[in-house]
Amino acid sequence: MKGSDLFVKCLENEGVEYIFGIPGEETLDLIDSLSRSSIKFIVTRHEHGAAFIADVYGRLSHKPGVCLSTLGPGAANLITGVADAYLDRAPLVAITGQATLEKTHKEAHQYIDVAGLFKYITDWNTTIMRADFIPEVVRKAFDVAADAPGATHIELPEDVAEEETGKAPLARKGKGHINVPDDEELKTVISFMEMAPMPVILAGNGILREKASRELTEFVNKTGIPVITTFMGKGVIPADSELYIGSIGLQEKDYIMCSIDASDLVICIGFDPVEYSPRFWNPDPGPDSDFVASKRIIHIHSNHPIVDSSYLPEFTLIGSVKETLRHLSALCNFKKEIPEYFTELKGVIEAELESFKDDTAFPIKPQKILYDIRRCLSRDDILISDVGAHKLWIGRLFPAYEPDTVIISNGLASMGFALPGAIAANLVFPDRKVVVAAGDGGFMMNLQELETAKRLGCSFVAVIFNDSRYGSIEWKQKVKFKKSFGVRFCNPDFVKLAESFGAKGVKIERAEEFAPKLKNALEDGGIWVLDVKVDYSENLKLTRRLRKNICF
Repeated sequence: MKGSDLFVKCLENEGVEYIFGIPGEETLDLIDSLSRSSIKFIVTRHEHGAAFIADVYGRLSHKPGVCLSTLGPGAANLITGVADAYLDRAPLVAITGQATLEKTHKEAHQYIDVAGLFKYITDWNTTIMRADFIPEVVRKAFDVAADAPGATHIELPEDVAEEETGKAPLARKGKGHINVPDDEELKTVISFMEMAPMPVILAGNGILREKASRELTEFVNKTGIPVITTFMGKGVIPADSELYIGSIGLQEKDYIMCSIDASDLVICIGFDPVEYSPRFWNPDPGPDSDFVASKRIIHIHSNHPIVDSSYLPEFTLIGSVKETLRHLSALCNFKKEIPEYFTELKGVIEAELESFKDDTAFPIKPQKILYDIRRCLSRDDILISDVGAHKLWIGRLFPAYEPDTVIISNGLASMGFALPGAIAANLVFPDRKVVVAAGDGGFMMNLQELETAKRLGCSFVAVIFNDSRYGSIEWKQKVKFKKSFGVRFCNPDFVKLAESFGAKGVKIERAEEFAPKLKNALEDGGIWVLDVKVDYSENLKLTRRLRKNICF
């Protein structure tokens, strides 16, 4: 068989259901082979969107999402989404075509060193030099993407895709050994937790990746140790648990930071520093100080901790997060009383979401918009946040009750993430309601994928936080310089724009309209775009509040 047929058979062997992308001349044989495959090739309108769909598909399905482009410009367009998956550790395999191998040593039409481009945004990438190498390359790409987890890349030159080969896909063997710290290590860490007067857990995205939310909840309920999460860790423990305090992620001294300030021991579980730099919650005093960063840290993760002067764990438990939590729960024989301080802090944070629930001012306060969205969604429905000022409010205030129900790009933090992400959510969870929360800037960056969504029969509501500017940048400009520059723009008529794609558009004119219109759109199904004017004067008010002494 020819190389492209073998390549597709290897993808089928890895359980690939969908490939998202755009065909090109250098992928003609591969596309032809896919036409006879059980894999569904979903044509997108931009490689940017294809990579983001694969990114979110990987997050929600917990198996590698796959995106495809041709060489040169197509491959370059994949980079943002692949880099997003790389930093957020979402399993993804990118496939790119390439010119024939004879062109790799000289200047040629559309030829650039794609493998070189992807070197620093993937956990592994390679060019297939012979068709006989395809089974091993495909297996390694998927194994690394799933195990790291993260992004990998395969480049398939067109002459290799045409080459004849007698190889076959590699057989699948049993699962590998699950690594768990030994009982003595676990008991040492447990005694350390037990002796700490006010320990707190910082739970990160690694818990979601390992599907360890149930184990975390059981451990927390048994020990009584309160939990804060990163923005990407939202949902690892139900927001209505008495032991959940809130989510951390702002660079300012947020309310939630008070819980870490008060704690003498931070137990980091599945926490990746890219989610929230340790220097914000455990600052390094600097070279002239006689002191080191003040917090005592326990690191529980499948990966070793990074080397950082603000992140120097006293104990590390390296292995399966899920199994480590199970063993810790089995060995623990203490339960702490919830400090009154943490209970009061949780109340303050929850009250902020409700602070404008009955407010009728227009434009609408961001807290009010999020309160209404939360009321209109069930516990297991999905909110996908784009990047912008609204993301900071979502990360800070929006309650998540189940794992993988609030999806946020945080490592690369790329605008244009949410609309393609909604397509992935529809494919993975077709029975759940999906809301896209996007600024007007981020929404316009991948709006062409509305056509992809409509063609696939997707159902979601895109809520546009409309302020005709790049609001989060203006927020930071005004904090630093007391003025803004270069952030304002004009918007199209979002209702007509939605209708031109075959979606339904609604312009919200009054605050009282939003919740009923959103509820109706979710119940009606199909694709809806709700244009909502937002009052981001709340951004600076929040900054002023946070810069006061907010700790009790």
